[in-house]
Amino acid sequence: MKENQLSYTIRGAAFKVHTVLGPGLLESSYEVALAHELKKEGLVVQTQVGLPMIYDTIKMDIGYRIDLLINDLVIVEIKSVETLLDVHHKQLLTYLKLADKKLGLLMNFNVSSMKDGIVRIVNKL
Repeated sequence: MKENQLSYTIRGAAFKVHTVLGPGLLESSYEVALAHELKKEGLVVQTQVGLPMIYDTIKMDIGYRIDLLINDLVIVEIKSVETLLDVHHKQLLTYLKLADKKLGLLMNFNVSSMKDGIVRIVNKL
């Protein structure tokens, strides 16, 4: 499955999770539920994937974590905040660059309607 097909499946699973759980929970709750739904779809889901930062010739394992990595292609960054800030978008774009991935989904579950909580971020897609 390519990135765009995965994106469709991931968004569908996010809608389901949001419908069942609603807004207002901790990010970790949505992460576990979304990972479960995606695994039920037969996708390979990795959670809290360590992301080293490489600068020049120095590799630093300094604690960056990808919330969900789906089929080693799509990064999902989960938030449960009042409003997504510009820094959240930039964080995901930086993760995409560091991980050399093309597509990321920024998902804020603290919204009335999940369609308002999903932002697609691309890196050379």
